[in-house]
Amino acid sequence: MADIRVPTLGESVSEATIGKWFKKPGDAVAVDEPLVELETDKVTIEVPAPAAGTLAEISANDGDTVAVGALLGQIKEGAGGAKAVSARPAPAAEAKTKAAPAPAQPPKIAAADAPLAPSVRRIAAESGMDPAKLEGSGKDGRVTKGDMMAAIERAASAPTPVAQPAGAIQVRAPSPADDASREERVKMTRLRQTIARRLKDAQNTAAMLTTFNEVDMSHVMALRSQYKDAFEKRHGVKLGFMGFFVKACVAALKDIPAVNAEIDGTDLIYKNYYHMGVAVGTEKGLVVPVIRDCDHKTLAQIEKDISAAGKRAREGQLKIEEMQGGTFTISNGGVYGSLMSTPILNAPQSGILGMHKIQERPMVVAGKIEVRPMMYLALSYDHRVVDGQQAVTFLVRVKDVLEDPARLVLDL
Repeated sequence: MADIRVPTLGESVSEATIGKWFKKPGDAVAVDEPLVELETDKVTIEVPAPAAGTLAEISANDGDTVAVGALLGQIKEGAGGAKAVSARPAPAAEAKTKAAPAPAQPPKIAAADAPLAPSVRRIAAESGMDPAKLEGSGKDGRVTKGDMMAAIERAASAPTPVAQPAGAIQVRAPSPADDASREERVKMTRLRQTIARRLKDAQNTAAMLTTFNEVDMSHVMALRSQYKDAFEKRHGVKLGFMGFFVKACVAALKDIPAVNAEIDGTDLIYKNYYHMGVAVGTEKGLVVPVIRDCDHKTLAQIEKDISAAGKRAREGQLKIEEMQGGTFTISNGGVYGSLMSTPILNAPQSGILGMHKIQERPMVVAGKIEVRPMMYLALSYDHRVVDGQQAVTFLVRVKDVLEDPARLVLDL
């Protein structure tokens, strides 16, 4: 038998939740074939079969929480093992005689046929309550005076129906039960739980503020339009906007190092490297792969890394180490149509840039009104680390670089 165990999940990750099994006991499996999906705080991973054979046993079911090294199941090695039969073991011996049937009970007298007490007949005559329609609590099901009084009391407390005019539409007041039947309750994945916890922790811990600016995207769009075909032909990747924003943020972080710092106890740690987190939306939630050492990479290298990381994120193939160590984050809500937002910090980082939808707006340029493609920018920052003047200066620096992309080449 070959054991299927929870693999090492990465730094600071000690447990996972069983997402789903791809096989059931008795199914044939090939070596390295994905058997089960594990959901961790950060990523979803698939556990491959350690050997070929037949899945003999599942030790942890969907939804169970398991630690690193825990037994998930076993494989009976060899080709075409017998299917596991999930049947109860037969009892050691069967009883040879059946239990004797219970003695027949005397027939019960129906309430309608039972003679009525004088008090019951009197109450029925006075109130109009039909004893035949009641369930008697007396001997042999007889209706008693108490049954009659209780029935009269229930009828008196019931709401009196109001006659509706002919043809009137009767509207019934909605009740919570009506809505409950149309609801669906789904357990949150570990990834979604972690996203919720981390975002709320960031709000509770950091002194978070957001400053805004806007950028004229005319020059970046013109540059992209002029070189996108040659760029893709030469580098095998499309020339997007994110590469320009990464380069602009690196330039701004070099000028305002506090935005690239973090708090550790009573110390401030200034990062002299630039690992940029790029938020990617997936079916299972938001993940932030990190593009490392962006200050040493060309625009083409950054675009290639972003494209590859985004593809792995959407396919659920990101490794945990690919989402660790970021110093600053960029989130592009504009791809979903967002015009303005206040992004939440990706703790323990001190800054996050929110990109938004490019929208043509009338702008005054050199005393004339011109239509320009404009984008609102939002910088959320931790005021414990970054002063307001530094935050505003950072965002102006990003704006300046994007409105004059030649600065990226000349490093001005």
